[in-house]
Amino acid sequence: MNIKNRLKLAAKQTAENLKSRLQKHPDPRLQIPWNFAQVGMLIFPLIPILGALGLFLGLAGPCKQKFRQISRRPLNRGFAILSVLLVITAVFAHNRIEAFIGLYNFLPFFILFAAFSSLIQTSAQLWQLSWMIVISSIPVIILGLGQQFLGWSGIDQLQPVFGWVLASQGNPPGRMASVFMYANILACYLTIAFILALGLWMAEVSCQLSVVSRHHLPMPNAQCPIPNSQFLFLSFAVIGNAVALIYTNSRNAWGLAVLAVLAFALYAGYKKLLAAVLSVASTVFLSAFGPEPLRQYLRRIIPAFFWARLTDEMFPNRPTATLRKTQWEFAWSMTQQRPWTGWGLRNFTPLYQAQMQEWLGHPHSLILMLTAETGIPATLFLFGLVGWVLARGVVLLANWPVFSGDIKHEQIATQEQVETALVINQQSIIISQNQIVCQDVRATDHLIFFSYLLAFAACTLFNTVDVTLFDFRVNTTSWLLLAAICGVSQRE
Repeated sequence: MNIKNRLKLAAKQTAENLKSRLQKHPDPRLQIPWNFAQVGMLIFPLIPILGALGLFLGLAGPCKQKFRQISRRPLNRGFAILSVLLVITAVFAHNRIEAFIGLYNFLPFFILFAAFSSLIQTSAQLWQLSWMIVISSIPVIILGLGQQFLGWSGIDQLQPVFGWVLASQGNPPGRMASVFMYANILACYLTIAFILALGLWMAEVSCQLSVVSRHHLPMPNAQCPIPNSQFLFLSFAVIGNAVALIYTNSRNAWGLAVLAVLAFALYAGYKKLLAAVLSVASTVFLSAFGPEPLRQYLRRIIPAFFWARLTDEMFPNRPTATLRKTQWEFAWSMTQQRPWTGWGLRNFTPLYQAQMQEWLGHPHSLILMLTAETGIPATLFLFGLVGWVLARGVVLLANWPVFSGDIKHEQIATQEQVETALVINQQSIIISQNQIVCQDVRATDHLIFFSYLLAFAACTLFNTVDVTLFDFRVNTTSWLLLAAICGVSQRE
């Protein structure tokens, strides 16, 4: 067999293996778009161009087949009205060209949200999307650690292909950035991946405990049993994301990661874990801001890497124009001058540079950036639409159905067996097993949905003191999380 035939055979086998691992969509008409979306999300962080192509093909399917249904939804109509408002703000912008370019960071993602909220309909799809994000975070972590400790750097000539360059020692130097252009953007991405990985890990632990509690009882086909190798992988993913988060040196991400662990501990009732995390976090906080002499004593125990970063002693004597307080004050003054239409998207940078002689891409607060650049009404409208989706998600979480849409077939099977169990005692055992399985699936689905709400909430909180929407990958991921929450909430 020649080399050409071997390559063809290898490519065919790879395609078959990949296809066998892709998840079935509940609507056969959307199977191909869902396949493209899964593959696109898997390669998105490393090869954004190809990943975006896969996501676009995944988006095109629902837009074509469910356009009428999508266009009739009140929420999507709300985003259409918001799009018109943003175009109006661009018309009245200080620099119209920049403002119209800035629409790229919003309008396409409204379409992505509308399409993927129709494509993602079940809890099983939430599981699959979590796995795609977590798996794709591993090479990002490895490249970041190599960048930080081994001096790895990317090849500039390949930037048009990959869309990123690996900067030795990170950007800024000393802070891990991996395949992203800045450490804070990586920190936001890792925060999302860390929370989803932790959700999968806790679901796996819950499943293993439920299997043990049932001893040797046979289990029908269900989501819960996961091979031990997957548990080890999830453990590695959680630890790897946590370590990488530390080396991004992002105080924002550190705090959100701690809050996420506390939220999961409260959710699961892990009192010992809750006490341990609170103790460690309090000790680190007191080493930075506690009273004397306690502070000095704790600083002998806690590495300066943590408390010096929290107090900003690691980067002293920074110019006033680079401080967040200065940027926020300037953005708020812009809002006060033009509260209705703002100054136009992407107009903060030239105006701030003209007055402060310092170039900054954004004011390190999404809320203040939007009020300054698009006005207060458009900002409130955007956050109102997003808040509505989250509110529906929280309501669903609080009133999670006894049998979710993903396991209706098991509910039907159980109901059919109830009548037979009155005659044949042996089948009553099967019934009880099926009911236990359904309860296990429901509980882990509930946990995964909770992790989505938590991940998007963390992303939102991150953007209160930073702006990550200028990175195509993080912006896309955050809108996908919101679309997933909306899609499952609508179906349930």
